[in-house]
Amino acid sequence: MLPLIPCIALVGCGGKPSIDVPVSLTTIGQATPVAVTVHETHGVKKATAMLEQNGTQYPVWQTGEAKGPDATFKFTVGARTTPQLKDGKARLIIEATGGGFMGGTAQLERDVTVATQPPQVSADSDQHYLYLGMADLATMNVTGSYTAAGVRVGDQTFRAWPMPGGKPGLFSLFAFAWNMPQGTTPLVFASNGAGNDVTTPLTVIFPKKEQPVYTQHTIQVSDQFMQKVLGELDPNGTGDPVARFVRINSEMRKANNKTLADLRLKSADHFLWSQPFTRQSHSAAEATFADVRSYIYHGQKIDQQVHLGYDLAVTQHVGVEASNDGRVVWAAPLGIYGNCIVVDHGYGLQTIYGHLSRIDVHEGDMVKRGGVMGLSGMTGMAGGDHVHFAMQLDGVQIDPKEWWDPHWIKDHVARRVDLPGFTEQAAAPAGESPKRHSAGKHSHHR
Repeated sequence: MLPLIPCIALVGCGGKPSIDVPVSLTTIGQATPVAVTVHETHGVKKATAMLEQNGTQYPVWQTGEAKGPDATFKFTVGARTTPQLKDGKARLIIEATGGGFMGGTAQLERDVTVATQPPQVSADSDQHYLYLGMADLATMNVTGSYTAAGVRVGDQTFRAWPMPGGKPGLFSLFAFAWNMPQGTTPLVFASNGAGNDVTTPLTVIFPKKEQPVYTQHTIQVSDQFMQKVLGELDPNGTGDPVARFVRINSEMRKANNKTLADLRLKSADHFLWSQPFTRQSHSAAEATFADVRSYIYHGQKIDQQVHLGYDLAVTQHVGVEASNDGRVVWAAPLGIYGNCIVVDHGYGLQTIYGHLSRIDVHEGDMVKRGGVMGLSGMTGMAGGDHVHFAMQLDGVQIDPKEWWDPHWIKDHVARRVDLPGFTEQAAAPAGESPKRHSAGKHSHHR
Protein backbone atom coordinates (compact mmCIF):
# COMPACT_ATOMS: atom_id res chain seq x y z
CA MET A 1 0.00 0.00 0.00
CA LEU A 2 1.43 3.34 -1.03
CA PRO A 3 1.85 5.85 1.78
CA LEU A 4 -0.34 8.98 1.75
CA ILE A 5 1.74 12.06 0.97
CA PRO A 6 0.41 15.34 2.39
CA CYS A 7 -0.21 18.00 -0.26
CA ILE A 8 2.19 20.37 1.47
CA ALA A 9 5.01 17.94 0.68
CA LEU A 10 4.39 18.28 -3.03
CA VAL A 11 5.81 21.16 -5.01
CA GLY A 12 2.98 23.29 -6.42
CA CYS A 13 -0.15 21.47 -5.33
CA GLY A 14 -2.31 24.27 -6.66
CA GLY A 15 -5.87 25.28 -5.82
CA LYS A 16 -9.04 26.62 -7.35
CA PRO A 17 -8.43 29.90 -9.20
CA SER A 18 -10.66 33.00 -9.20
CA ILE A 19 -11.61 34.91 -12.35
CA ASP A 20 -12.16 38.64 -12.81
CA VAL A 21 -13.72 40.45 -15.79
CA PRO A 22 -14.36 44.24 -15.78
CA VAL A 23 -17.92 45.09 -14.77
CA SER A 24 -18.05 47.45 -17.75
CA LEU A 25 -18.17 44.48 -20.12
CA THR A 26 -21.89 44.27 -20.83
CA THR A 27 -22.06 44.50 -24.64
CA ILE A 28 -20.42 42.52 -27.43
CA GLY A 29 -20.08 44.15 -30.84
CA GLN A 30 -18.12 43.37 -34.00
CA ALA A 31 -14.79 42.99 -32.18
CA THR A 32 -15.02 43.84 -28.49
CA PRO A 33 -11.83 43.74 -26.41
CA VAL A 34 -11.97 41.55 -23.31
CA ALA A 35 -9.51 41.45 -20.40
CA VAL A 36 -9.61 38.39 -18.11
CA THR A 37 -7.52 38.13 -14.94
CA VAL A 38 -7.03 34.74 -13.29
CA HIS A 39 -5.81 34.68 -9.69
CA GLU A 40 -4.06 31.48 -8.62
CA THR A 41 -0.81 31.09 -6.69
CA HIS A 42 0.59 28.44 -9.01
CA GLY A 43 -0.42 30.05 -12.28
CA VAL A 44 -2.83 28.82 -14.94
CA LYS A 45 -2.81 25.47 -16.69
CA LYS A 46 -5.40 26.49 -19.29
CA ALA A 47 -8.23 28.97 -19.83
CA THR A 48 -11.07 29.16 -22.36
CA ALA A 49 -13.95 31.46 -23.27
CA MET A 50 -17.25 30.69 -24.96
CA LEU A 51 -20.26 32.69 -26.03
CA GLU A 52 -23.60 30.99 -25.52
CA GLN A 53 -26.66 32.16 -27.42
CA ASN A 54 -29.99 30.43 -27.98
CA GLY A 55 -28.69 27.19 -26.49
CA THR A 56 -25.57 27.00 -28.69
CA GLN A 57 -22.04 27.52 -27.40
CA TYR A 58 -19.36 29.06 -29.63
CA PRO A 59 -15.68 28.76 -28.59
CA VAL A 60 -14.13 32.23 -28.87
CA TRP A 61 -10.75 31.97 -27.13
CA GLN A 62 -8.33 29.63 -25.39
CA THR A 63 -4.84 29.74 -23.96
CA GLY A 64 -2.28 27.34 -22.58
CA GLU A 65 -0.14 27.46 -19.47
CA ALA A 66 0.72 30.79 -17.86
CA LYS A 67 3.05 31.42 -14.92
CA GLY A 68 2.51 33.83 -12.05
CA PRO A 69 -0.20 34.29 -9.40
CA ASP A 70 -2.14 36.93 -11.38
CA ALA A 71 -2.30 36.23 -15.10
CA THR A 72 -4.15 38.72 -17.36
CA PHE A 73 -5.27 37.67 -20.82
CA LYS A 74 -6.54 40.01 -23.53
CA PHE A 75 -8.53 38.96 -26.60
CA THR A 76 -11.43 40.14 -28.74
CA VAL A 77 -14.84 38.59 -29.24
CA GLY A 78 -17.71 39.49 -31.52
CA ALA A 79 -19.50 38.97 -34.78
CA ARG A 80 -16.35 39.46 -36.83
CA THR A 81 -14.86 36.17 -35.58
CA THR A 82 -18.15 34.49 -34.66
CA PRO A 83 -20.55 35.41 -37.49
CA GLN A 84 -23.24 33.08 -36.13
CA LEU A 85 -24.02 35.63 -33.39
CA LYS A 86 -27.28 37.56 -33.65
CA ASP A 87 -28.20 40.85 -32.00
CA GLY A 88 -29.75 40.14 -28.61
CA LYS A 89 -28.97 38.45 -25.32
CA ALA A 90 -26.04 36.08 -24.88
CA ARG A 91 -23.77 34.73 -22.14
CA LEU A 92 -20.00 34.89 -21.90
CA ILE A 93 -18.57 31.82 -20.13
CA ILE A 94 -14.93 31.83 -19.00
CA GLU A 95 -13.27 28.77 -17.50
CA ALA A 96 -9.80 28.52 -15.96
CA THR A 97 -7.84 25.62 -14.47
CA GLY A 98 -5.14 26.38 -11.93
CA GLY A 99 -1.58 25.18 -12.25
CA GLY A 100 0.05 22.72 -9.91
CA PHE A 101 -0.54 19.10 -9.02
CA MET A 102 -4.11 19.54 -7.79
CA GLY A 103 -5.18 22.61 -9.75
CA GLY A 104 -8.93 23.17 -9.55
CA THR A 105 -11.22 24.63 -12.21
CA ALA A 106 -13.32 27.81 -11.86
CA GLN A 107 -16.00 29.24 -14.11
CA LEU A 108 -17.37 32.78 -14.53
CA GLU A 109 -20.55 33.59 -16.43
CA ARG A 110 -21.58 37.08 -17.56
CA ASP A 111 -24.82 38.02 -19.28
CA VAL A 112 -24.09 40.30 -22.22
CA THR A 113 -25.93 41.93 -25.10
CA VAL A 114 -24.79 41.33 -28.66
CA ALA A 115 -25.09 44.58 -30.62
CA THR A 116 -23.48 44.37 -34.03
CA GLN A 117 -25.26 47.37 -35.51
CA PRO A 118 -25.05 50.95 -34.24
CA PRO A 119 -28.24 52.49 -32.82
CA GLN A 120 -30.08 55.19 -34.71
CA VAL A 121 -30.84 58.53 -33.11
CA SER A 122 -32.99 61.50 -34.13
CA ALA A 123 -33.29 64.83 -32.36
CA ASP A 124 -36.19 67.25 -32.02
CA SER A 125 -36.64 70.05 -34.55
CA ASP A 126 -36.99 72.75 -31.90
CA GLN A 127 -34.80 75.83 -31.99
CA HIS A 128 -32.72 75.89 -28.82
CA TYR A 129 -31.80 79.41 -27.76
CA LEU A 130 -28.64 79.23 -25.67
CA TYR A 131 -26.24 81.52 -23.91
CA LEU A 132 -23.44 80.90 -21.44
CA GLY A 133 -24.72 79.35 -18.22
CA MET A 134 -28.16 78.47 -19.61
CA ALA A 135 -30.01 75.16 -19.47
CA ASP A 136 -32.48 73.70 -21.94
CA LEU A 137 -34.38 70.50 -22.73
CA ALA A 138 -34.08 68.35 -25.85
CA THR A 139 -36.20 65.39 -26.89
CA MET A 140 -34.95 62.49 -28.99
CA ASN A 141 -35.74 59.04 -30.31
CA VAL A 142 -33.30 56.13 -30.25
CA THR A 143 -33.85 52.83 -32.03
CA GLY A 144 -31.73 49.71 -31.93
CA SER A 145 -29.70 48.46 -28.99
CA TYR A 146 -28.11 51.19 -26.84
CA THR A 147 -26.60 51.46 -23.38
CA ALA A 148 -26.33 55.26 -23.06
CA ALA A 149 -27.99 58.29 -24.63
CA GLY A 150 -28.34 61.99 -23.98
CA VAL A 151 -26.79 65.30 -24.99
CA ARG A 152 -23.09 66.14 -25.24
CA VAL A 153 -21.91 69.72 -25.05
CA GLY A 154 -18.18 69.86 -25.60
CA ASP A 155 -16.66 67.47 -23.04
CA GLN A 156 -19.76 67.40 -20.83
CA THR A 157 -22.46 64.71 -20.97
CA PHE A 158 -26.08 64.99 -19.85
CA ARG A 159 -28.18 61.86 -19.43
CA ALA A 160 -31.33 61.01 -21.35
CA TRP A 161 -34.40 59.80 -19.51
CA PRO A 162 -37.62 58.07 -20.65
CA MET A 163 -40.40 60.56 -21.37
CA PRO A 164 -42.78 60.96 -18.40
CA GLY A 165 -46.07 59.12 -18.36
CA GLY A 166 -44.89 56.29 -20.58
CA LYS A 167 -44.88 58.46 -23.70
CA PRO A 168 -42.51 57.30 -26.48
CA GLY A 169 -39.05 58.76 -26.78
CA LEU A 170 -36.43 60.22 -24.47
CA PHE A 171 -35.52 63.66 -23.19
CA SER A 172 -32.46 65.30 -21.70
CA LEU A 173 -32.04 68.41 -19.59
CA PHE A 174 -28.68 69.85 -20.62
CA ALA A 175 -26.55 72.90 -19.93
CA PHE A 176 -24.35 75.26 -21.89
CA ALA A 177 -21.75 75.86 -19.19
CA TRP A 178 -20.53 79.32 -18.20
CA ASN A 179 -17.07 78.58 -19.64
CA MET A 180 -18.10 76.58 -22.73
CA PRO A 181 -16.54 78.00 -25.94
CA GLN A 182 -19.20 79.96 -27.82
CA GLY A 183 -20.36 78.20 -30.95
CA THR A 184 -20.02 74.70 -29.44
CA THR A 185 -22.87 72.67 -30.93
CA PRO A 186 -24.78 70.38 -28.53
CA LEU A 187 -25.04 66.86 -29.93
CA VAL A 188 -27.69 64.26 -29.21
CA PHE A 189 -25.89 60.91 -28.89
CA ALA A 190 -26.56 57.22 -28.43
CA SER A 191 -24.03 54.48 -27.73
CA ASN A 192 -24.40 50.73 -27.53
CA GLY A 193 -21.30 50.15 -25.42
CA ALA A 194 -19.60 48.15 -28.16
CA GLY A 195 -17.77 51.01 -29.79
CA ASN A 196 -20.77 52.11 -31.86
CA ASP A 197 -21.50 55.76 -31.09
CA VAL A 198 -23.82 57.96 -33.16
CA THR A 199 -24.58 61.67 -32.86
CA THR A 200 -26.82 64.27 -34.44
CA PRO A 201 -26.68 68.03 -33.81
CA LEU A 202 -29.39 70.11 -32.19
CA THR A 203 -30.61 73.29 -33.87
CA VAL A 204 -29.10 76.04 -31.75
CA ILE A 205 -29.43 79.80 -31.92
CA PHE A 206 -26.87 81.83 -30.01
CA PRO A 207 -27.24 85.56 -29.22
CA LYS A 208 -26.47 87.69 -32.27
CA LYS A 209 -24.41 90.10 -30.25
CA GLU A 210 -21.29 88.99 -28.47
CA GLN A 211 -22.24 88.05 -24.94
CA PRO A 212 -21.16 90.51 -22.24
CA VAL A 213 -18.11 89.79 -20.16
CA TYR A 214 -18.97 88.54 -16.71
CA THR A 215 -19.11 91.10 -13.94
CA GLN A 216 -15.74 91.80 -12.33
CA HIS A 217 -15.67 92.18 -8.56
CA THR A 218 -12.87 93.07 -6.18
CA ILE A 219 -12.94 91.38 -2.78
CA GLN A 220 -10.89 93.16 -0.13
CA VAL A 221 -9.54 90.47 2.20
CA SER A 222 -9.11 91.93 5.69
CA ASP A 223 -6.93 90.38 8.38
CA GLN A 224 -10.12 89.61 10.28
CA PHE A 225 -11.67 87.76 7.31
CA MET A 226 -8.40 85.93 6.65
CA GLN A 227 -8.30 84.66 10.24
CA LYS A 228 -12.01 83.78 10.17
CA VAL A 229 -11.55 81.61 7.06
CA LEU A 230 -8.35 79.94 8.29
CA GLY A 231 -9.80 79.30 11.73
CA GLU A 232 -12.91 77.65 10.32
CA LEU A 233 -11.58 75.82 7.26
CA ASP A 234 -7.91 75.14 8.12
CA PRO A 235 -7.81 75.17 11.94
CA ASN A 236 -4.74 72.93 12.26
CA GLY A 237 -2.82 74.39 9.34
CA THR A 238 0.60 75.99 9.59
CA GLY A 239 2.72 78.16 7.36
CA ASP A 240 2.08 81.32 5.39
CA PRO A 241 -1.53 82.50 5.99
CA VAL A 242 -1.90 83.85 2.44
CA ALA A 243 -0.82 80.53 0.90
CA ARG A 244 -3.27 78.69 3.16
CA PHE A 245 -6.09 81.09 2.22
CA VAL A 246 -5.40 80.69 -1.50
CA ARG A 247 -5.25 76.91 -1.15
CA ILE A 248 -8.67 76.94 0.53
CA ASN A 249 -10.10 79.28 -2.10
CA SER A 250 -8.80 77.22 -5.02
CA GLU A 251 -8.06 73.60 -4.11
CA MET A 252 -10.82 73.24 -1.50
CA ARG A 253 -13.25 75.02 -3.83
CA LYS A 254 -12.42 72.52 -6.59
CA ALA A 255 -12.87 69.55 -4.24
CA ASN A 256 -16.15 70.95 -2.88
CA ASN A 257 -17.50 71.46 -6.41
CA LYS A 258 -16.64 67.86 -7.25
CA THR A 259 -18.58 66.71 -4.19
CA LEU A 260 -21.54 68.74 -5.41
CA ALA A 261 -21.23 67.39 -8.96
CA ASP A 262 -21.15 63.80 -7.68
CA LEU A 263 -24.58 64.32 -6.10
CA ARG A 264 -26.01 63.96 -9.63
CA LEU A 265 -25.80 60.22 -8.95
CA LYS A 266 -28.47 60.67 -6.25
CA SER A 267 -31.02 62.27 -8.58
CA ALA A 268 -34.53 60.85 -8.91
CA ASP A 269 -35.72 59.45 -12.25
CA HIS A 270 -38.94 61.49 -12.17
CA PHE A 271 -40.08 65.07 -11.64
CA LEU A 272 -40.32 65.97 -7.97
CA TRP A 273 -41.79 69.41 -8.76
CA SER A 274 -44.69 70.78 -10.79
CA GLN A 275 -44.57 74.53 -10.10
CA PRO A 276 -42.09 77.28 -11.03
CA PHE A 277 -38.99 77.70 -8.88
CA THR A 278 -39.03 80.54 -6.37
CA ARG A 279 -36.38 82.95 -5.16
CA GLN A 280 -35.67 83.60 -1.47
CA SER A 281 -38.44 85.95 -0.26
CA HIS A 282 -37.60 89.69 -0.14
CA SER A 283 -33.96 88.99 -1.02
CA ALA A 284 -31.53 91.30 -2.77
CA ALA A 285 -28.76 89.85 -4.95
CA GLU A 286 -25.34 90.96 -3.72
CA ALA A 287 -23.60 88.82 -6.35
CA THR A 288 -24.83 87.01 -9.47
CA PHE A 289 -23.88 83.99 -11.55
CA ALA A 290 -20.32 83.67 -12.89
CA ASP A 291 -19.01 86.91 -11.37
CA VAL A 292 -15.22 87.04 -11.62
CA ARG A 293 -13.77 87.82 -8.19
CA SER A 294 -10.30 89.21 -7.59
CA TYR A 295 -9.11 88.81 -4.00
CA ILE A 296 -6.98 91.73 -2.75
CA TYR A 297 -4.94 91.47 0.47
CA HIS A 298 -2.94 94.49 1.68
CA GLY A 299 -3.13 95.98 -1.80
CA GLN A 300 -1.93 92.85 -3.62
CA LYS A 301 -4.03 90.51 -5.74
CA ILE A 302 -3.62 87.05 -4.23
CA ASP A 303 -6.26 85.02 -6.09
CA GLN A 304 -9.08 85.02 -8.66
CA GLN A 305 -12.13 82.77 -8.74
CA VAL A 306 -15.49 82.54 -10.51
CA HIS A 307 -18.59 82.70 -8.32
CA LEU A 308 -21.17 80.21 -9.64
CA GLY A 309 -24.33 81.31 -7.91
CA TYR A 310 -26.33 84.18 -6.41
CA ASP A 311 -25.65 85.73 -3.01
CA LEU A 312 -29.13 86.50 -1.67
CA ALA A 313 -29.34 88.69 1.42
CA VAL A 314 -32.32 89.71 3.53
CA THR A 315 -31.54 90.06 7.24
CA GLN A 316 -29.40 88.11 9.66
CA HIS A 317 -30.47 84.50 10.27
CA VAL A 318 -33.43 84.66 7.89
CA GLY A 319 -35.25 81.39 7.14
CA VAL A 320 -33.75 79.66 4.09
CA GLU A 321 -36.56 78.57 1.78
CA ALA A 322 -36.60 75.58 -0.57
CA SER A 323 -36.85 76.89 -4.13
CA ASN A 324 -39.11 74.00 -5.11
CA ASP A 325 -40.39 70.60 -4.03
CA GLY A 326 -37.67 67.99 -3.77
CA ARG A 327 -35.61 65.60 -1.65
CA VAL A 328 -32.61 66.62 0.44
CA VAL A 329 -29.47 64.83 -0.78
CA TRP A 330 -26.93 66.82 1.29
CA ALA A 331 -27.30 68.55 4.66
CA ALA A 332 -23.88 69.05 6.24
CA PRO A 333 -20.82 71.33 6.22
CA LEU A 334 -19.08 71.55 2.83
CA GLY A 335 -15.85 73.54 2.93
CA ILE A 336 -16.10 76.97 1.33
CA TYR A 337 -19.91 76.66 1.21
CA GLY A 338 -20.09 76.32 4.99
CA ASN A 339 -23.24 74.63 6.26
CA CYS A 340 -24.84 73.51 3.01
CA ILE A 341 -28.08 71.95 1.80
CA VAL A 342 -28.61 70.38 -1.63
CA VAL A 343 -32.14 69.55 -2.78
CA ASP A 344 -32.74 67.19 -5.69
CA HIS A 345 -35.67 67.94 -7.99
CA GLY A 346 -35.31 64.94 -10.31
CA TYR A 347 -33.67 64.27 -13.67
CA GLY A 348 -30.30 65.69 -12.55
CA LEU A 349 -31.65 69.14 -11.53
CA GLN A 350 -30.55 70.24 -8.04
CA THR A 351 -30.51 73.44 -5.96
CA ILE A 352 -27.70 74.41 -3.57
CA TYR A 353 -27.97 76.58 -0.43
CA GLY A 354 -24.73 77.65 1.26
CA HIS A 355 -23.34 79.57 4.27
CA LEU A 356 -26.19 78.62 6.61
CA SER A 357 -25.89 79.25 10.34
CA ARG A 358 -28.24 76.35 11.07
CA ILE A 359 -29.54 73.31 9.17
CA ASP A 360 -33.00 72.03 10.07
CA VAL A 361 -33.34 69.19 7.57
CA HIS A 362 -31.66 65.83 7.10
CA GLU A 363 -30.58 63.88 4.05
CA GLY A 364 -33.59 62.02 2.68
CA ASP A 365 -36.18 64.57 3.88
CA MET A 366 -38.84 65.64 1.39
CA VAL A 367 -39.27 69.44 1.33
CA LYS A 368 -41.96 71.64 -0.18
CA ARG A 369 -41.50 74.82 -2.17
CA GLY A 370 -41.15 77.75 0.24
CA GLY A 371 -40.52 75.47 3.21
CA VAL A 372 -37.88 76.77 5.65
CA MET A 373 -34.88 74.41 5.83
CA GLY A 374 -32.56 76.38 8.12
CA LEU A 375 -31.21 79.86 8.80
CA SER A 376 -28.89 82.05 6.74
CA GLY A 377 -25.43 82.81 8.06
CA MET A 378 -21.80 83.42 7.17
CA THR A 379 -20.17 80.00 7.46
CA GLY A 380 -17.50 78.94 4.96
CA MET A 381 -16.06 81.67 2.73
CA ALA A 382 -18.91 84.11 3.42
CA GLY A 383 -17.92 87.61 4.49
CA GLY A 384 -21.44 88.52 5.62
CA ASP A 385 -24.81 86.95 6.42
CA HIS A 386 -26.52 85.71 3.23
CA VAL A 387 -27.60 82.61 1.32
CA HIS A 388 -25.43 81.36 -1.52
CA PHE A 389 -28.03 79.99 -3.94
CA ALA A 390 -26.94 77.91 -6.94
CA MET A 391 -28.33 75.30 -9.32
CA GLN A 392 -26.69 72.41 -11.10
CA LEU A 393 -27.73 70.07 -13.88
CA ASP A 394 -26.07 66.67 -14.01
CA GLY A 395 -23.26 68.18 -11.95
CA VAL A 396 -22.75 71.31 -14.12
CA GLN A 397 -23.57 74.56 -12.30
CA ILE A 398 -26.00 76.76 -14.25
CA ASP A 399 -27.55 80.24 -14.06
CA PRO A 400 -30.73 79.97 -11.92
CA LYS A 401 -32.48 83.05 -13.28
CA GLU A 402 -34.40 81.27 -16.08
CA TRP A 403 -35.81 78.79 -13.56
CA TRP A 404 -37.40 81.69 -11.65
CA ASP A 405 -39.39 82.56 -14.82
CA PRO A 406 -42.67 80.57 -15.13
CA HIS A 407 -42.99 81.42 -18.84
CA TRP A 408 -39.49 80.12 -19.58
CA ILE A 409 -40.24 76.85 -17.77
CA LYS A 410 -43.49 76.51 -19.69
CA ASP A 411 -41.81 77.06 -23.09
CA HIS A 412 -38.55 75.17 -22.50
CA VAL A 413 -39.56 72.32 -20.18
CA ALA A 414 -43.28 71.82 -19.55
CA ARG A 415 -44.41 72.07 -23.18
CA ARG A 416 -41.73 69.69 -24.46
CA VAL A 417 -42.38 66.87 -22.00
CA ASP A 418 -45.95 67.67 -20.94
CA LEU A 419 -44.76 68.19 -17.35
CA PRO A 420 -47.39 66.52 -15.14
CA GLY A 421 -49.45 69.01 -13.15
CA PHE A 422 -47.43 72.07 -14.17
CA THR A 423 -49.02 75.42 -13.45
CA GLU A 424 -47.68 78.95 -13.81
CA GLN A 425 -49.12 80.04 -10.49
CA ALA A 426 -47.37 82.68 -8.42
CA ALA A 427 -44.72 81.85 -5.86
CA ALA A 428 -45.72 80.78 -2.37
CA PRO A 429 -46.33 83.69 0.01
CA ALA A 430 -43.26 84.92 1.87
CA GLY A 431 -42.63 82.97 5.03
CA GLU A 432 -44.98 80.12 4.14
CA SER A 433 -43.64 76.79 5.39
CA PRO A 434 -45.62 73.91 3.88
CA LYS A 435 -45.57 70.62 5.76
CA ARG A 436 -42.71 68.21 5.15
CA HIS A 437 -42.56 64.50 5.77
CA SER A 438 -39.83 64.79 8.39
CA ALA A 439 -37.97 68.04 7.76
CA GLY A 440 -37.66 70.24 10.79
CA LYS A 441 -38.67 67.66 13.34
CA HIS A 442 -35.18 67.33 14.72
CA SER A 443 -33.51 70.66 14.12
CA HIS A 444 -29.83 70.80 14.93
CA HIS A 445 -27.05 73.34 14.82
CA ARG A 446 -24.08 72.92 12.53
